[in-house]
Amino acid sequence: MTSSYSNAPPRRPLSSTSLRWLLPIMLVLFFLAILIWLPWQARQMESNERLEQLIADTLWVEQTIRFQMARDEESLRALGVEIATGDLTPKQLHERMARLLRNGKELVRVVWLKPDGALAASSDPLPNPVELSPLSRETAEITRKTRRPMYTQPAAQTQVANAAPAAVLMDYHVPLFRGNEYLGDLMATFQTSALLDEMVPWWFAQDNQVSLVDRDDKVLARRAAAGPGHGVYTHKRALDLPGASVTLVTDSVKSAPKLLPNLLVGSVIVLSLGLLWSLLALWGHISKRLAAEGALRQQMSFRTAMENSLVTGLRARDLEGRITYVNPAFCQIVGYPAEDIVGKLPPMPYWAAEAMSEYEARFASVLAGKVTPQFETFFQRPNGERVPVLVFEAPLVDNHGRQTGWMGSILDISDRKRIEEVNRQQQEKLQASARLATMGEIASMLAHELNQPLAAISSYTTGALNVLERDGPVERSLLKPALEQASAQAQRAGQIIRSVHEFVKKREPLRQAVAIASLLDGIRALIELQARQSYVSYRTEIPPDLPPVRADRVMIEQVLLNLTRNGIEAMQHVQPQRRLLKVVAAHHADTQQVSVAVIDQGHGIPDEVAQRLFSPFFSTKAEGMGMGLNICRTAIEFHGGALTFRANPEGGTIFTFVLPAATEQETI
Repeated sequence: MTSSYSNAPPRRPLSSTSLRWLLPIMLVLFFLAILIWLPWQARQMESNERLEQLIADTLWVEQTIRFQMARDEESLRALGVEIATGDLTPKQLHERMARLLRNGKELVRVVWLKPDGALAASSDPLPNPVELSPLSRETAEITRKTRRPMYTQPAAQTQVANAAPAAVLMDYHVPLFRGNEYLGDLMATFQTSALLDEMVPWWFAQDNQVSLVDRDDKVLARRAAAGPGHGVYTHKRALDLPGASVTLVTDSVKSAPKLLPNLLVGSVIVLSLGLLWSLLALWGHISKRLAAEGALRQQMSFRTAMENSLVTGLRARDLEGRITYVNPAFCQIVGYPAEDIVGKLPPMPYWAAEAMSEYEARFASVLAGKVTPQFETFFQRPNGERVPVLVFEAPLVDNHGRQTGWMGSILDISDRKRIEEVNRQQQEKLQASARLATMGEIASMLAHELNQPLAAISSYTTGALNVLERDGPVERSLLKPALEQASAQAQRAGQIIRSVHEFVKKREPLRQAVAIASLLDGIRALIELQARQSYVSYRTEIPPDLPPVRADRVMIEQVLLNLTRNGIEAMQHVQPQRRLLKVVAAHHADTQQVSVAVIDQGHGIPDEVAQRLFSPFFSTKAEGMGMGLNICRTAIEFHGGALTFRANPEGGTIFTFVLPAATEQETI
């Protein structure tokens, strides 16, 4: 019989003594785990706090540096405008440049270079010839083409007098233009080390190594008041400099927090001195907070002083469109104190009634999260005065990267508008002078042309008188043809005189719907007069369904008369059978434009002349002033069109200008 018991020892249940030992051991292990976890967690929290503080301080330093550089940029651009308008004497210009160096320690030189690279003015008492680096020359060429200020990539230079030996410098180029005339380059040189020395607060430099590096992480400048950083807490922030890649790098001198060497001893110390440590920590935290608040108040006072000294108006709005901040310059522009504006929702008191729909449309786009980065408008002051302004708008982002509203910069462009109006009036005077000069050239031809109808009138009237002196009844059939011919010749002479009077008459530009055929009919007598003198055949090809253009009649008549006269003069030395002048018009439905081409078969335009054809005061005629084609192009561009030329395949030149076609509402 087989036994039912196995040979394995029996299992015994845990005794109460084992349970008593197991529970304390688990509690001890849990306590030790707590002791290990708490210092580690505290270390992590401290590391995160230090890193967050470093990021916030770095952002603040970057904004401080960029704000000062933006202020320097604005001062340089304002100086460039005054140079372009010619309002400054050489002495005043030198004083303004020297003042820029005194106000900004980061600037070591301000010079004005002419288009050929020669030195026109300098902030140095004894200016020396300026030798630009290849990077600086390349940047100057780019700014000339784009008409936008730019920085050069920082590099070591030794030829600047006020800079430290082998200092890393960065040039800022502002192109100078008077209209389309390039006046040269206003260049300011920044010393990168001075940016850190002047704009990084001492309290920040005591805790961090601050550096400026390029795109290849090459150090351009460094400030390490408390020694090199440990590489534990670092942050990079790129400076938004057009044309240059410069990054602000901060490296804290603090090392990572360490765990206590003996957790058990540390736990006893923590438990016994916890209260005292808490009080000391609280006192230290309060002291640091008070010091930080004092430094912050000092920096806020400094920033407020800078904002109050700006001539550019600043306006901050939240996401609902409510104004949260304005600076004194903005209040001066709109004529309202800050307490009447801050905290208000649209409509604003400085909105003009006639432009209310425009303001409301822009406000609706702001609420939708879309703004126009740059636009022109006008504000109304309490006395009813309208102030034209240029508005720049950009998102306002907090230190967490969240958009909290919109920041706008407002420039009062009243002076610019007045200058534009003066330029427009001067252009009109120049066009009137050009018309008078044109009429002076054709005065001799007018005398010859008027002699013909006057002689015909005299002949017909003499014949009629002879018929009347005959004895017997007078037959009407003999007198009527003579009188009709005399009347036709008188109308012809009158048409020539009216054409001249309308052409030289000075008046304000008036845009209206006008047909090309009507324009040509108005000056046909003057064109044919010049054509007959040079034995040139004149022909027009105008489609019957050609839509009218929206233009000033007299200005376009002047353009047509100048172009046809140039074409007639270009064919004086060709064979008589090839002397054909054509005016061809066409409608381009895709662009809603009308083109008019003046075609001659003359000698053509050489390449060296074509490059300067539209330049003011350039002429191939011995007696010419060189303003005819320049005025023609200005008149066409004033109407929103363009004037171009190309070679005629049959010999000669084709001048073509395009004008916008008039709409049906304008035609009615």
